[in-house]
Amino acid sequence: MKERINYLLLRFEEGTLSRAETEELMALLELDETPVSDAIAKRIDAQLPTTVEPEQWAPVLEKILSVDRKIPQGRLLMPLFRWAAAAVILITLSVGGWLYFSGGLDKDSNKALYANDIQPGGNDAILTLADGSEISLTDAGRGKLLETAGVRIEKLADGQLVYTANKEPENTGAEVTYNTITTPRGGQYQVNLPDGSKVWLNAASSMKFPTSFAKQKERRIELSGEAYFEVAKNKEQPFKVLTPSSEKDRMQEIEVLGTHFNVNAYDDEPETKTTLLEGSVRVSVPVSGAAAQLLPGQQAIMKNRALQTVNIDTEEAVAWKNGNFIFAGEGIESIMRKISRWYNVEVVYQGKIQPNNYIGTVSRFSDVSEVLGILELTKAVHFKIEGRRITVMP
Repeated sequence: MKERINYLLLRFEEGTLSRAETEELMALLELDETPVSDAIAKRIDAQLPTTVEPEQWAPVLEKILSVDRKIPQGRLLMPLFRWAAAAVILITLSVGGWLYFSGGLDKDSNKALYANDIQPGGNDAILTLADGSEISLTDAGRGKLLETAGVRIEKLADGQLVYTANKEPENTGAEVTYNTITTPRGGQYQVNLPDGSKVWLNAASSMKFPTSFAKQKERRIELSGEAYFEVAKNKEQPFKVLTPSSEKDRMQEIEVLGTHFNVNAYDDEPETKTTLLEGSVRVSVPVSGAAAQLLPGQQAIMKNRALQTVNIDTEEAVAWKNGNFIFAGEGIESIMRKISRWYNVEVVYQGKIQPNNYIGTVSRFSDVSEVLGILELTKAVHFKIEGRRITVMP
């Protein structure tokens, strides 16, 4: 135990502590019965102020988490205590979650919450063919679903939908046909496009794409909602993602040659975000002419026709694809929009909710009660589950 704590403390002092290691170290600090916790506190107190004013805690968090951008300031829920007291919501979520899943907290402490539980989403989507007919990918068995001129469509055992282009496509001069894959609230799906590109669709999303890219100058698809892309390289055919919207001001175009990136373009979100993990992309807003060239680790934020480029921790942007929720200085309304889409629930608010920012990580494959239970550990917000409705209360 002491060797592990000394190792974590050394990494903290070097500024190289990972998120998981940060949670582990904070968990040990919060366990009063841990024999070495006081010694650790004294060593950290020697580096950081024993009292941190609210306006000072964002840079302290940056040092702890080694993130690239400033984390928004949140209301403190407890008196400042030791070096980590300024990050009380971070501690409550991260350490509380650690205790919660390791059995340190009583899951039956809120029986009203657990009496009405909701399971997480899963692989669920509808494929709409060019003629308007629909195939439920949830119900369809594995194997070939359809084979048309130039392309074979099949569902793999792990649930992926794969488009395979024939080596010598027939009728290449024929009109291009399009398919649309749509995930419901509470669904997600992976699609392998005919050019070899891979796309992961988040809940409540849809993607329209051609069944074949043969003889086309560019590979153009349309996306609403959120998706992660791993684009196959082809200099002769640039890959373009359009995010059409009912609001023309929110239309966006992304052009790539071969890269990994995430696009969040939900209509109910205030901003459209494009995050680059690998390669290079150009993001543009046709209605205003605004444009930005992204480098890995950067995010383009579109709002009110304008584009802003920021450096970010990409782990947060693709957490959903990796099976997690990551909240990095996020307000409760933003968090509940994610929960609403993934668990297919209605969210209503009762009373005045204080504007706190939450920081922490929890699995997307937990029942909704476990996610809400961890948020409740902050004592800043409470929940009631009735059927598929979640009420958020102070």
